[in-house]
Amino acid sequence: MVKALALASLLTLTACQTTTRGSFCDIASPVRLSDTAVDALSDVEVAKILAYNLKGAKLCGWKP
Repeated sequence: MVKALALASLLTLTACQTTTRGSFCDIASPVRLSDTAVDALSDVEVAKILAYNLKGAKLCGWKP
């Protein structure tokens, strides 16, 4: 009985997980903004986008 309950618990936990997984390079793409859009961003936002694009360049070979 205990084994059956444990098995049922494990089955419900695994049912919630997805089987579709992709690497960063499979699901991400570079952020490309116009000069006008860049001018409207704060310095913090520009830094975050730059860091994201640098990560993509390093991991995925994105070109500027």
